[in-house]
Amino acid sequence: MSWDASVDVVVVGFGGAGACAALEARALDRSVLALDRFGGGGATAISGGVVYAGGGTHIQQEAGVEDSTDAMFAYLKAEVQGVVSDATLRHFCDESVSNLRWLSDHGVPFRAALCPVKTSYPTDDYFLYYSGNEGFSPFREIAKPAARGHRAVGTSLPGKNFYEPLRAAALAAGVDVWTQCRVRELIEDNGRVTGVLATRLRGAVARRHARLEKLAIRLVNYVPRLAKRLRRMAARLEERHGEPCRVEARGGVVLAAGGFIYNREMVKRYAEPYRRGMPLGTSGCGGLGIELGRSVGGDVDRMGRVSAWRFLNPPEALVRGVLLNRSGARYVNESLYGAAIGEAMVDHNDGVGLLVIDDAIKRTAKSQVGRGRTQWFQTAPALLNLWFNCRRADSMEALAKVGGFDLNTLRTTLESYNAAIAADAPDAFGKELRQALRPPFYVMDCGIRSKVWPLPTLTLGGLVVDERDGQVLRTDRSGIEGLFAAGRNAVGICSRQYVSGLSIADCVYSGRRAGAAAARRSSDVDPVGVRDPGAGGHG
Repeated sequence: MSWDASVDVVVVGFGGAGACAALEARALDRSVLALDRFGGGGATAISGGVVYAGGGTHIQQEAGVEDSTDAMFAYLKAEVQGVVSDATLRHFCDESVSNLRWLSDHGVPFRAALCPVKTSYPTDDYFLYYSGNEGFSPFREIAKPAARGHRAVGTSLPGKNFYEPLRAAALAAGVDVWTQCRVRELIEDNGRVTGVLATRLRGAVARRHARLEKLAIRLVNYVPRLAKRLRRMAARLEERHGEPCRVEARGGVVLAAGGFIYNREMVKRYAEPYRRGMPLGTSGCGGLGIELGRSVGGDVDRMGRVSAWRFLNPPEALVRGVLLNRSGARYVNESLYGAAIGEAMVDHNDGVGLLVIDDAIKRTAKSQVGRGRTQWFQTAPALLNLWFNCRRADSMEALAKVGGFDLNTLRTTLESYNAAIAADAPDAFGKELRQALRPPFYVMDCGIRSKVWPLPTLTLGGLVVDERDGQVLRTDRSGIEGLFAAGRNAVGICSRQYVSGLSIADCVYSGRRAGAAAARRSSDVDPVGVRDPGAGGHG
């Protein structure tokens, strides 16, 4: 085989997991080349920059938050429901303190500003918060709650502030990065992955490709059809101008190219009920790494697991209403984390979510929006829905007609809800924030088919890996030599259920694991770095 470049470790995808894998491999003095189809960063760089960490991190200690790895483990065990072994989950929790310190040491900024209220995402005054279901029943009975959502310091959605220090640290450590470089195939030799075949854009074409993707990211939530057209233009540039190159990976290839929510054919194949959801991520979340792993025999699992985020808080008042299915029955604690509500909605109620509130709740909700209480991306949807997604009904009978409910079921639901409040009895679903509902009522469509209230979605499944080192496994559970996977390319900690920060935390954990394993399997240390005729400097 004639190689255009040769290194110890090739990392496919240079987002959160890829950067962590590259840094770990360089820490073991291996030469590393990261290849990214776009400009790097992936979904991590446009995220909220939240890391789920606990057990007594330096930020928790500074904020006066008491926590233990035992409590973190007990809580997460209830959430992940066996998607990884107890031993792996325990190791993840045990490594949490050191992983957050590792991030800080590489420049990721955190601050011990504890949010005093439960919210889906804090304002810019706070950077440590309860990012999951820790404070709700039955989880609070399982483990002592603690704030574990560590948000990178910055305004609004500071994912870039989380990613850029890792990128800078990787470059400073000697990681070479080729952007606008799409990996097409894995190269094998006697059943072992030895490298990759890629096509790479250079010069003006590469810069144009980068601009198209950046513009598509900005427009996708507002003008999705135009964003899709821009991405098609970028793909045509790859096909017409991509220069083929073969890169040898002496130690191994780490697949860290994100999920597949932007590959609508894959979503249709594996997770059809979620196809109407709004994709959350970038074009890099196109399933490339997963398909590469499958092409050499890698097995996949949890491909139907999609996190759908239906946050009702903020404004907090909305959780005092009742979320109903098509017949008019409740099915979830409305206070829960958005992914738990989304799962109940899509997996068990055909994607239907009709929130019934009354006039008092509506007025309170309006007063809770904006004025420093919510982020702009929370304020805008809340006001839009309170004004244009609230259908009024002046009686129980009218409400049944407006919402399409069965009148008897609806009556039973509301009367039992109000009766429990009047008797100060426990809520049927464990909710504490309650108030009796009186006419006039309003019904808000927050289901997956809502045209006013989109349901953000991201995929959680991926390649099956050896939990000790991230090696990709076949269906018979034999390992594929020279191939590793991390982040949303692999089944991991959050592949059963998602809470804010758990995906990035898993990217750090699995990325470091895979990068170290690939580096250790290298038989040759190349301190010089990448041999790339015709290329100069970092991508």
